[in-house]
Amino acid sequence: MGKNKQAKDKNQPARKRQAKHSPLGTAVPEMLTPSPLGDPNVKKKERNKFYERELRRLHIELSKLQEWVKQERRKLVLIFEGRDAAGKGGVIKRIIEPLNPRACRVVALGTPTERQKTQWYFQRYTAELPAAGEMALFDRSWYNRAGVERVMGFCTEAEYWEFVRSCPAFERMMVRSGITLVKYWFSVSDKEQERRFKSRVEDPTKRWKLSPMDMEARNRWQAYSRAKDDMLVHTDIDQARWYVVNSDDKKRAHLNCIAHFLSLMPYKEVALNKMKLPKRKPELREGYARPPLEIQNFVPEIY
Repeated sequence: MGKNKQAKDKNQPARKRQAKHSPLGTAVPEMLTPSPLGDPNVKKKERNKFYERELRRLHIELSKLQEWVKQERRKLVLIFEGRDAAGKGGVIKRIIEPLNPRACRVVALGTPTERQKTQWYFQRYTAELPAAGEMALFDRSWYNRAGVERVMGFCTEAEYWEFVRSCPAFERMMVRSGITLVKYWFSVSDKEQERRFKSRVEDPTKRWKLSPMDMEARNRWQAYSRAKDDMLVHTDIDQARWYVVNSDDKKRAHLNCIAHFLSLMPYKEVALNKMKLPKRKPELREGYARPPLEIQNFVPEIY
């Protein structure tokens, strides 16, 4: 019986054996079978179950990663760029969900003030960089100058080309200082972006996501495409590569991006002290009496 089992394992294709034991943190694990998320023949309920199961597994790995970052005093910066409604915010939400917000911050800066407009361009971003043991996730970043500012004419040609010259040097300085920099571009099709815009118009909880700038961007699809192409050419450096995420399918984009990010990090599971909830010690009441409920303002229990 044992010999037959060994022979069966030996005849198993090498790709499957390797994928089965491929750990996160060293390589993106291959699927032993095609992902049900990409199979239209699989029922929606089954696809959702698979998604929740995989997301839970990746969340556990993200928790391990954060403990490793804390112990090793690493500094991580993740940049999320892409067109409007490309799905950046959704991935960021899934990444931070299981993490300690004190050590993992989302940076989403607004329009610069009049004072900030006179500063060195990168100045307001450097203040948001992480300290040891922290992660900073930039929901848009200094790459605004290569995208929206260039397309909409918010910067001059001279300012744009100065950014192109300065950005690689700025990022190399960050990496030399000990910061790990990972950059993602979320790629969404024209058709899918239009569908998401319509969804935002119709859903009152998503209306805040639409701005006059988003509306104008719809008229400049090709201009944004050219700006993105130029940006990748000039700023895809060895020390901080660009990675493109296909984001027409949101759930697949969530899992693919998180799994890829984990694969880039040489993290190891940190041995934590075992925790056990101790028994409560008897408390001396010392004559304490709860105030009358009538004098407290309770929230109406309408549900």
